Amino acid sequence: MEHNTYSDITPEILRLAKLSEEAGIIDSELFTKYEVKRGLRDLNGKGVLAGLTHISDVRAKEIVNGEEVPAHGRLFYRGYDVQDLVDGFTNENRFGFEEIAYLLLFSKLPNKQELAEFQALLGGYRSLPTSFVRDIIMKAPSRDMMNTLARSVLTLYSYDDRADDTSIPNVLRQCLQLISLFPMLSIYGYQAYSHYHDGNSLFIHKPIAELSTAENILHILRPDSAYTPLEARILDIALVLHMEHGGGNNSSFTTHVVTSSLTDTYSTIAAAIGSLKGPRHGGANIKVVQMFEDMKQEVKDWEDEEEVSAYLQKLLHKEAFDHAGLIYGVGHAIYSKSDPRAVSFKTFVEKLSVEKGLQKEFALYSMVERLAPQIIASERQMYKGVSINVDFYSGFVYHMLGLPMELYPPIFAIARIVGWSAHRLEELANNGKIIRPAYKPIGEDKSYISIKYR
Repeated sequence: MEHNTYSDITPEILRLAKLSEEAGIIDSELFTKYEVKRGLRDLNGKGVLAGLTHISDVRAKEIVNGEEVPAHGRLFYRGYDVQDLVDGFTNENRFGFEEIAYLLLFSKLPNKQELAEFQALLGGYRSLPTSFVRDIIMKAPSRDMMNTLARSVLTLYSYDDRADDTSIPNVLRQCLQLISLFPMLSIYGYQAYSHYHDGNSLFIHKPIAELSTAENILHILRPDSAYTPLEARILDIALVLHMEHGGGNNSSFTTHVVTSSLTDTYSTIAAAIGSLKGPRHGGANIKVVQMFEDMKQEVKDWEDEEEVSAYLQKLLHKEAFDHAGLIYGVGHAIYSKSDPRAVSFKTFVEKLSVEKGLQKEFALYSMVERLAPQIIASERQMYKGVSINVDFYSGFVYHMLGLPMELYPPIFAIARIVGWSAHRLEELANNGKIIRPAYKPIGEDKSYISIKYR
C-alpha cells in the first residue's frame, strides 16, 4: 500500500503535542480538594447517580447486619434475573436474542404470537438500500470494523425520509431497523476489508428472514454458510448476555447524553459505537485471546499451576505479553465476587470446547480463572474483591467459533444496540433536560499581551 504522508507525525506536531500535553495536565490533588468525581465515580469506584432507569440493574452487594458487603453479582433485565431468562429459553430449546430484545424494548416478555410477529418484523427489516453494499461498504474499507459500522450507520441517515423525527414511533422504527441491519453492516464491512486488504475471496451472503440473529451472523460470515446447532445457540447466548448492562456503562451513558440534545438516532448510535470501540469498554475480549495465545507459547506445561502462576505474576510485573501490568478478563468496576454473565456462560463454553476438541484450552482458562484473583490479591491492595468478567470467556468462544478478531467488538455492538435503543427511547419518553455536567475552571486570569511583546 502506498505510504500516506498525511498520517505522518512530524517534528512540528511532536513539539506542539508536548505543549498541548503540558497545558492539559492538572494536579491530581486538586481533584481531591474540589471533591471531583473523576470518571463520575467516587473514591471507592461507585458510580455517581446521574439518572433513573427501568431497563436493567446490576447488583454486586448485599446488606448484612446493616452494612453493605460484596456479594455474587446479579444482572436484571426489566426486573428479570438474566440467569433465569437464559435458563428459560435454553431449556425450551429456543433462541433468545429476539425474545429478550422484545423484553428490553417493551418491558414485558412476549407470548408466542407477539414473539412471532416481532421476529417477522425484524426479519423484514433485514434489507439494505439498493446498492448500499457496493457504493458505501465496498468503498474505502477500513481495517477497523467499528469505524466501518459507524460510517454505515451515519450514511443510513441519508436514506431515511424521516431521519430527524424524534417522535417515539419513528425512533422505535429506526432502532428496530438498526437492530436488524447491524449484523449485515458489520460482517459485510469485514468481508470487504478481508478481500481488498488481505486478498481473500469476497462473500456477500444475503440474510434469511426466518433465521435467528445468531444463525444469520454465522450464515452471512462463513463461506459455506454452515454451522452446528450448538455454535448458533452459544452465539445467541453471548448476544443476550452482552445486550445490556445497567444505565451507567459508558456507551449507554453516551446514548443518554447524545439523545438529550434531541439529535437524530443515527448520530446517537454512531456516538455509542465510538464509545464501545474503546479498549476499556468493548475491545477487552480481544486482549484476553491475545494474552492466552502468548501464554500458550510461554507456558510449556498448561497443567502446571506453578508455571501458570509464574506467568500471571509476570503479567502483573509488566514482564510478559504487552507489559501493561494487567491480567485481561479479570476484574470489573462493579462486580467483585463474580460476574453473573461469566457464570451463566461458562457451562456452555465448556460444551463448545468439547465439540471443538479444545478441552485443554478450556482447562487452562479454568485454571487462570481460579489462580488470577488469588495472585492479584496477593500482589496489589484491593478495595474490593476481584473475579473474572464476561470478556474472559467471550473471546474464547468467538475464537472457537472461528470469528475473526476484527469482528469481536462489532459482535458486542450487534448485541448492545438493543440496550442503546431502550435507553434512547427511555430518555426521549421522559423529555428530560439536556445533560450538561459541570467542570470547575482552575486556571488563573491573564492579561492580554500584544504579539510584539510576547
